[in-house]
Amino acid sequence: MSNFFKTILIVFFTVVGVNNAFADDYDVREHYTKHEYAIPMRDGTKVFTAVYSPKDKSKTYPMLMVKTPYSIRPYGVDNFPTNLGPSGGDNRFAKDGYIFVYQDVRGRFMSEGEFRNMTPHNPNKGPTDHDESSDMYDTVEFLLENVDNNNGNLGIFGISYRGFYAASSIIDSHPAIKAASPQSPMADIFYGDDFHHRGAFFLLDAFRFFRGFDQDHNNPTKQGKRDAFQFPGNDAYKFFLELGALHNVNDKIFKGNSPFWNKLMEHGDYDEFWQSRNIAPHLKNVNANVMTVIGSFDAEDSHGGTAIYEGIEKNNPRTDNFLVRGPWFHGGFVRSAGTELGNVQFDVQTSKDYKEIDLKFFNHYLKSGPDHELPEMLAFYTGENEWRSHDQWPSEEAENKTFYIHDNGAINHEKPMGEGYDEWVSDPANPVPYTQEISNGRSREYMVEDQRFAGTRPDVMVYETEILTDDLTLSGPIVADLYVSTTGTDADFVVKVIDVFPDDYPEIEAAEDKYMDVPMSGYQMMVRGEVIRGKYRNSYENPEAFKSGEVTQVKFTLPDITHTFKQGHKMMIQIQSSWFPLVDRNPQQFLNIYEAKGEDFIKATHQIHTSEEYPSSITVGVIE
Repeated sequence: MSNFFKTILIVFFTVVGVNNAFADDYDVREHYTKHEYAIPMRDGTKVFTAVYSPKDKSKTYPMLMVKTPYSIRPYGVDNFPTNLGPSGGDNRFAKDGYIFVYQDVRGRFMSEGEFRNMTPHNPNKGPTDHDESSDMYDTVEFLLENVDNNNGNLGIFGISYRGFYAASSIIDSHPAIKAASPQSPMADIFYGDDFHHRGAFFLLDAFRFFRGFDQDHNNPTKQGKRDAFQFPGNDAYKFFLELGALHNVNDKIFKGNSPFWNKLMEHGDYDEFWQSRNIAPHLKNVNANVMTVIGSFDAEDSHGGTAIYEGIEKNNPRTDNFLVRGPWFHGGFVRSAGTELGNVQFDVQTSKDYKEIDLKFFNHYLKSGPDHELPEMLAFYTGENEWRSHDQWPSEEAENKTFYIHDNGAINHEKPMGEGYDEWVSDPANPVPYTQEISNGRSREYMVEDQRFAGTRPDVMVYETEILTDDLTLSGPIVADLYVSTTGTDADFVVKVIDVFPDDYPEIEAAEDKYMDVPMSGYQMMVRGEVIRGKYRNSYENPEAFKSGEVTQVKFTLPDITHTFKQGHKMMIQIQSSWFPLVDRNPQQFLNIYEAKGEDFIKATHQIHTSEEYPSSITVGVIE
């Protein structure tokens, strides 16, 4: 099966949500009865819900629920999906005995009311005020009263947007909610999930998602609008470059008809609109036991899972709170075997390992089953390709160490002496592409893609260690501490941490299955990459201009890492100031980028300083 066709299947079944193309021969209809309810919320709005109950009435069952904005089709009590419960196609939860609950969130498809993207939590609700927490509470009350043979316990799960609902639904948890699993969840879409990373706008993802998703339909309805944009060619880099300044998306394509895109354009800074949609600070009074699941190579929501885990850990010290991290793309723990990503091999069926975890987790808390045996943090370390357990996260085994970059291209633990800097010209008319093979999609494989294509450009700075004589295991968040100067008044900075394979590294045996036809000898695997919009270096709420020519500190945190650079490999850092069209272009002037005109985009010369006074570096936990 081609990579293109695989991608089409994954996208389709991600949107459909309930159905699963890879289901086994288990006959859901034979074992389950379906009921549909319009459940009244406290403000009178009716939220559409489907319940699948085992036909065997000889015992009681816990309820397992997912809330979704993507439709709980198929609708109608005589229509059944091929798979029930957490995805994976094996119906393992159905075979074990659960009642399954699916709900269209308010304002979507068959549910009444107004839909709000990333519903803000309201901690001071009046009698009829509502948010996801109150809607969940009202739903649970109804289910306990109206669904036969339930044992009084309920769990909630969900991937991606559904993971956000799983997390937001357990604030001030209903006592019956005993377990929750936010999976690849969104948490803060300005700081690090989906549509912004550290204030930089993720153009390609936002454009593709909201063109299809953010279209009003007159709910209740069984059919939503999905008017996908037809690119004129197969080169998003060329398309967006020729489209020009960001305002042209609305002027020429959306025409103001995408409500949330309009909000994106209106709220350029981290104001109350975005802050209210950050769910992590509100995760209080969480009475459910939580297992958050994340992928190391999640191209959509690299921030959310960790933020939700940390929010629960901080505000709910008595809650059982676990974090599972594997080498997965977005939802890859149930959407793939988890044995590889792109050209990088993991040698372990990590998704099979995961499927032995989630059933144990829910069975333990919802059925009083055997101990799930989960550590606080279960993490797969790529490179060494092994699971490790930690009692806390970040791991107490990891000692923070600083890696300095030098103007001779070196990386080591020695602080630079004397003067030094590297400089490049950043041209918005010729931005650095985020991938070697541009298409109209955004490949998930770019997260581990070979970076040799970028390192040859004059506007990408490259630094690397000597060949490692021992394994180097990095664990936890990476803090980039850059000292920069620019001839402009704003700039983006992208930091990539890369594993350089040795020159004698063997080729992949099934070469025809390689994601990209590049030699594995000398392969430069991106392990971590992140961007910051420079004007937000001190505050996401109050941006500041750079002073032309003045050395300025830009310090920001990359997503966590669990990776071992093996003996014989090298660690590389690449620094650049564009990542197009994944990230929109910075005009390199201090202004409202969403209103910038074509003439506002200027060339600028940037410098990374590597001197005793201004020692640029990264700091990260190292496990000896």
